[in-house]
Amino acid sequence: MLKHFFIVCSGVDKKIIEGCSNGEQNKYAGIGATVFFTAVMAFIASSYALYTVFDNLYAAMFFGFVWGLLIFNLDRFIVSTIRKRDSFSNEFIQATPRIALAIIIAIVISKPLEIKIFEKEINTVLLKEKNAMALNNKKEVANYFKSDLEKNKAKIESLKSEMAKKEKEVNTLYTTYITEAEGTAGTKKLGKGPVFKEKIAKHDLAKSELDTLRKTNLAKIAEAEKLSKKLEADLDKKVTETQPIIDGFDGLMARINALNKLPWLPSFFIMLLFLAIETSPIIAKLLSPKGEYDFKLEDLETALKATINQDKYQRELLVKTSAQMHDKVYEDIASDKELFNLQRSKAKELLELQANNFVEKQKRTF
Repeated sequence: MLKHFFIVCSGVDKKIIEGCSNGEQNKYAGIGATVFFTAVMAFIASSYALYTVFDNLYAAMFFGFVWGLLIFNLDRFIVSTIRKRDSFSNEFIQATPRIALAIIIAIVISKPLEIKIFEKEINTVLLKEKNAMALNNKKEVANYFKSDLEKNKAKIESLKSEMAKKEKEVNTLYTTYITEAEGTAGTKKLGKGPVFKEKIAKHDLAKSELDTLRKTNLAKIAEAEKLSKKLEADLDKKVTETQPIIDGFDGLMARINALNKLPWLPSFFIMLLFLAIETSPIIAKLLSPKGEYDFKLEDLETALKATINQDKYQRELLVKTSAQMHDKVYEDIASDKELFNLQRSKAKELLELQANNFVEKQKRTF
């Protein structure tokens, strides 16, 4: 049962192969088994690749099954269309486009399996890339809010500097009127004279201005600090919102790019393995000598070709003979006097009718 199934997979003619020896049947069963298992590997590879895209097992398996059937049909077609010739060069020329197609199929099949085999290494590469992307994203978001944060910070520093300057002025005026009262500076007269009263008035005025300025600036600083906290919260929110996009950077294309960043030699050997599997049925047919099945198939094809050529020649001969017979018949008819006179009288009547009609038309124009 299994042998019969693999023979069907090889694409040979069932009626011809059933009349061949057991060894010939085993050869084509082996070719069919290669075709079948290549399709199975294509199903597994495409299912995994599509699972990384859809994140749905059933959808991935369905489309993977369709892809496996497509590869199976292509391989079966490639193997079944190769015919053994009397010259190896003719066979190789015939097989060249099929080998090229087999190479393309092998590369397509091997790539998803390479991704699965080197999954841990690829995850490491993707982790590094995600970390780098997260840092760059944070820098870009920070640069976006940087100007507003710096303006707000400069505003706060300006308000604090203004208060500090006014405090310094008040402290200076305080020192001035105290030293005036002590007689250590100014007029250097001990006591609270007119100059002292003038200086303390200036201090009290500056102190009042400082209190007003402090009240106003502290309110502005509180508002600016509130705005800074809001900007920082918006920055953190923006980073948090964009992080899932970075975390989701592990699709099929990302994994293929990550695979290309790994050492190429292991991946290359895996691809060569699938290339060998995919091209092995074609190479086996090219290298194997003509077998019993090939001779029987050639016999049927040549017999059919001879029959078709014979039928074509007979049809051409039939057409040629029929044309000659018709030519002879009409030649005999042309020499018949009775038919000639009848044709002559009918032509004369037709010419008379045409002449009469012409005259009638001329009369109607006047």
